Amino acid sequence: MLKVEHIGIAVKNLSESIQLFEKLLNSPCYKTEEVASEKVSTAFFKQGDTKIELVASTDAEGVIAKYIAKKGEGMHHIAFDVADIYAEMERLKGEGFVLLNETPKKGADNKMVCFLHPKGTNGVLIELCEELKH
Repeated sequence: MLKVEHIGIAVKNLSESIQLFEKLLNSPCYKTEEVASEKVSTAFFKQGDTKIELVASTDAEGVIAKYIAKKGEGMHHIAFDVADIYAEMERLKGEGFVLLNETPKKGADNKMVCFLHPKGTNGVLIELCEELKH
């Protein structure tokens, strides 16, 4: 794992949360994006090398909606940048971690992503991210 790629925060209302984080960080949201396959809308902020992703559900039955109903808004996941997502997935499987998806999938911000089950990571949802090469 190369570095923390971003911190994901689950929110109920993306537009209200964008306004809140623009005030909090004194910085504009630089990108919004819908990830239809995950039933979410996202918004990104960057402070120095640190990125924050706000994640809101676009479906009442979506994973983020269910998460917020159970735990409320707040810290959802930590994403790590990896050089080779396939190799890192194999390495982590070999170490006994449970992957939530067996193959990487397209995520937000031009990334291929894979999540690790939080039961094996002290309750923290971990996302692996590899930048898509063009």
